[in-house]
This record gives sequence, C-alpha cells and structure tokens, in this order.
Amino acid sequence: MAEPVSVTFLGGLGEIGRNCACVEVDDRIMLIDCGLMFPELDMPGIDLVLPDFSYLLDNADRIEGCIATHGHEDHVGGLSFALRELSFPIYGSELTLRLARNRIEEAGLLDRTDFIPVQDGERRNIGPFDVEFIPVTHSVPHGFATAFHTPQGVILHTGDFKLDLTPVDGRLTDLGRIGSLADQYGIRMLLSDSTNADQKGHSHSERAVGAVLYDLFHEHDGKRIVTTCFASHIHRVQQIADAALSFGRTVATMGLSMKRNVRVAREMGLLDIPENKIVDIAEARGMDPAKLCVISTGSQGEPMSALALLAARNNKFIELGAGDVVILSSHPIPGNEANVSKVIDGLVRLGVEVVHSGISEVHATGHAKAEELKTFLSIAQPEWFVPVHGEYRHLVAHTKLGRQMGIPDENMFVCEDGDRVTLDDDGATVERDVVPSGYLYVDGIVGDVGSGVLRDRRVLAEEGVVVVIVAVDRKSGAIITGPEIITRGWVYAPEAEDLLDGCAERVREVVKQAFAGEGTDVETLQRVVRKAAGKYVADQTRRRPMIVPVVLEV
Repeated sequence: MAEPVSVTFLGGLGEIGRNCACVEVDDRIMLIDCGLMFPELDMPGIDLVLPDFSYLLDNADRIEGCIATHGHEDHVGGLSFALRELSFPIYGSELTLRLARNRIEEAGLLDRTDFIPVQDGERRNIGPFDVEFIPVTHSVPHGFATAFHTPQGVILHTGDFKLDLTPVDGRLTDLGRIGSLADQYGIRMLLSDSTNADQKGHSHSERAVGAVLYDLFHEHDGKRIVTTCFASHIHRVQQIADAALSFGRTVATMGLSMKRNVRVAREMGLLDIPENKIVDIAEARGMDPAKLCVISTGSQGEPMSALALLAARNNKFIELGAGDVVILSSHPIPGNEANVSKVIDGLVRLGVEVVHSGISEVHATGHAKAEELKTFLSIAQPEWFVPVHGEYRHLVAHTKLGRQMGIPDENMFVCEDGDRVTLDDDGATVERDVVPSGYLYVDGIVGDVGSGVLRDRRVLAEEGVVVVIVAVDRKSGAIITGPEIITRGWVYAPEAEDLLDGCAERVREVVKQAFAGEGTDVETLQRVVRKAAGKYVADQTRRRPMIVPVVLEV
C-alpha cells in the first residue's frame, strides 16, 4: 500500500491573490507559491493581505522548501513576510527568483533562504519530492507548471498559464510533455488555473498587442507618450519599447520597480533595448517630449505610484497637459477598478488623451480562457480535478468545463482556503476547513491588524464616533463634571447642539439610576453609558456610530 499524499490550500481559492498551497509527501511539506493580495475597498488602512501562516508555523520543521511558479506578487509577494518566522529554500526560474528576491532583500531576510534556480524541463529530487518543472506561457516570462511524481501518482499544478501559440519570446506551454505524462504515468490529480474559466473562446496572443501599440505610436507621432504596465510584464515592456524605437523615440523608465525589473531583464538578455536608447526618467529632462516614450509604474492606480502622481500634478519629473497621451497597457485587478478610474479621470481633467483596454486592444490576458482550458483538460486527462486560482465563480465555471470534457462530477472538488485533498489507494477525499485560512492583514508591520480592528475601522469610516466623558463621585453618586459629548463623523457639533445636549441629558439620567441601584463599579457605569448613548443616537439619527464611554472616578 502506497503512502497517502495530500494538498492543503492556504490561499488563492475563492479569491484573486494570496496563492499558497502545501503538498505533503512522507511527512514533509513543499510549498507551491507564497503570495499576497491587494486590499479591497472594505479594508480601510490595510496595505496588503497575506495567507494565514499558522499551519506553516506549527509545522516549520517539516517544510522542505517553496516552489515559486512565476514572479508575480500574488505568488511570491508573501515570501518576505513568511521568512520573518520561517526559513526554507526557494526554487524557480532565474527570473522568478530575482523578482522574488527584491522584497526579501528589502526586508533584510536573505540569510533566511537560498535561491535555487531550475531549468525548463528539469526533474529534481528535493527531499522526498520528485519534482518536474514544465514551461508554461504567462504574462511574466519563465513561468512553470509543476509535476509532482508521488507515491500516489502524478500531481500536476499548472501555475498561471495560457496557450499562446505566438508568444513574444517563443517559449510555448509544453503541451507535448503534459501529454507524455498523461500517456506514460497518467495524471492522478490536476490543479489548474481558473481565472478566466468563465470567459468564452481563446485569449489573444501577447504578440497581437504589439501591433496595436505600433498603430497607437504611429497615430500619435509627435506627441508625448506615457505608457504603463506591470513592471514584471517584460514582454509588454519589450513591445512598448519596439514601438517607441520604430518611431525614433528614446525609452525612459519611471518608478522604482519598473527601473529595477528592466535592469534585471536586460542583464539576463530577456529585454532587448539598445544602451543608447534607454534612460532613467531623471536623465530625460531637456529631451524633446515628442522623441520620448515613458514606461511607468501605476497601471493599477496605486495612490502613490508614478502615474497617480502624474494625474495629481505631483510628479517631479513630468507635468502632463493637453496634447499628451497616456496608454494604460493593462487591465485592473479585481478590487482596483475604483483607483484606476480615479487616475484616468484625473488625467482627462488635465486634457490628456487616455487609451485603455476598454477602448483599444492594448492588453492581452495572461490566463487561459474556456477553450484553452478545455484543450488542456483533453490533453492532461486527469483522474481527479481541483480548480485553483480564482474567485469561487471561476472555480465552479472550471468544473463545468471539466464536466464537458468527461470528468465525472464525483472526481471534481471545488475547494476553498483551509481545505485539504488527500490521495490514497482508494481515491481522493476532501476535508473542509482543516487548517486556519483567514486573512492576515498588513498595516505597516505584519500581523498588527486583526479582524476586530478592521471592523472598528469600517464603523468609524461609515458611521463616525461618539465619545461620552463623565466624572462621578463614587461615594456620593454625584456627577462632578459632564457628561461631555465629543463626536467625529457623526454630526457636526457646532450645528447640532440640541442633539448633543439631549444625549448628555439621557446619559445623566442613566448614571443617576445606576447609583440608585447596585451597580456603581466603573465597568457597569461604562456599560450603561454606552447603551444609553447608543440608543439615543440611533433613535434620533438612525445611525450607529462607535460609542466610546469614558467614566472617571473622583
């Protein structure tokens, strides 16, 4: 009887981001990715969202390493936080490791890990794990699907992928090897990218974006052009640069991550821009704007990004105005739509012409759509299928595609964070919520914001706060001073004196009643003050601000 093998999901199922899973073989753990998620609108003050690392911390001595499938932040951005309390090596392509290294180095944690590069098609033994790295095409170069050759058969994790037949670098998703695995061993379980499972048809080739960019540069020849894309999207940067060079422009990078990633890609030979045709934005002062193409960060409307500062006329390098053109060569990540719209609106107010994916084909997704996913399923022919990487609707849509391709319903699991799938000789079973999987919020430093704090922030943001201060003589029961009502975000005090006086009078009454009874300790008084003030505020204004009672004993 072969040993069971399990996969436990810590993030990335039911959401876009926080991708992190644990493959367990022979009592050892191999992580697949360790990513972060950007905060949603209902997370005030939050910088980043991480997976819950509790399971990893409880099993730190069992962690063999982490496989970084590719260099996007939602897959490697959490490593710099996990390594604060854990230590393990990271495996991935050279580019992926260099992109992941940036945050880890900034956090001063290089001594907590080793970066171990692997090659396309390489098969390597890592502890009890027999791992094969299979090339896939995505929007960042050199991504991998990962095949685990386990006692329970081959477990294939696709990573993020698409079936682009004409990628910019010619590096195709290796369907031949996946078909060979299916024929030679059989794929016991498939974990597959579901991001675009609910979108019909095929994704556009990345190369098609280059033609659109060329046409835009031709149309706006003689104007200043600023472009934005993900700093990790090296192929998009190459195509923007190619279009710019075709019209005699010099490329200027703007934004720290763009400058850094372009430098890394050029050092590795992944980006071909002549030395005399690329400058940092600080070196571009005095150059003819019509002969310059700026490639900037800020495609997601991040408040302090280079593009957002441009829209707010607060960028120290460039001031945009009428006649200038901004090309957003990206698509908003779910949750970032409002920020992107705000930046676009700010640019338009300045008289800038803005071209984005809603009006021109300036972006191609890096994720396979329905027909590509069906093609992949037909080649892999998995016995068991678990959709991963996507919101819940994407996972469900992917199972529908699996059903069309002949996978029985009982052999497909729609899992969520915290679930575990175990393979044994009898088949596969799923356990629900077996490990902690909540959000770990980052606000300045990791772990200093809990769900309770976030809930309080929402109340403060939506309803405001009312502070009730009263000083009492505990022996006599007399009110020495107050009640004083201080409010922020509930009503404007100078215009609501009657309302505040009424609240103070109601509090005064309940404090006297409390002293007439048995409960005169501070906790009891605070409780009755909070209840009375809350009821008064709700009755008078139909609002529920945070009530903060302050009872002082004299």
